[in-house]
Amino acid sequence: MESTKQWHVSCRDVAGRRRDMSVIVNQGNVVVVAPPGETAVLSPLEVGRLRAALRDAIVQAAALE
Repeated sequence: MESTKQWHVSCRDVAGRRRDMSVIVNQGNVVVVAPPGETAVLSPLEVGRLRAALRDAIVQAAALE
């Protein structure tokens, strides 16, 4: 069984409430889960964290192929 790694990135919704986005690798695909029914608003630092999570997920997904 392969281990599934998840990354979590803090963000806010359009009303300013704190939310989280998740980045998951599933069967060699990168899945981004945004707050349900919401729009994610990210600060520049949070965008950097999302970019890092996506980069790490891509490396992990490529290793599964």
